Amino acid sequence: MEFEWSLYKSSKLSQEEICESFEDSFSLRLLPDSVRFGAQNRFFSLGCTSSGKGIFAVYTSTGKVVRVVAARPMTEEETYFYERKSQEHL
Repeated sequence: MEFEWSLYKSSKLSQEEICESFEDSFSLRLLPDSVRFGAQNRFFSLGCTSSGKGIFAVYTSTGKVVRVVAARPMTEEETYFYERKSQEHL
């Protein structure tokens, strides 16, 4: 997976951590239910780093290149949702 960072707003997360969250075998890619995000062709990702840190990311994609717009640590509710969905795939 190739990443492009020109849209990324820096945060406390490194680019390496965000890449790891996308490579997580249990990561979730979600389509927005808001017209605002749908019109902007943005998607959401929930995934964990190799150290177990949960990351929520907003991104666009051409199918080959992922452009990360923003990323932050998962909230408690997002972590619960991620863990519940991960268990369904075991």
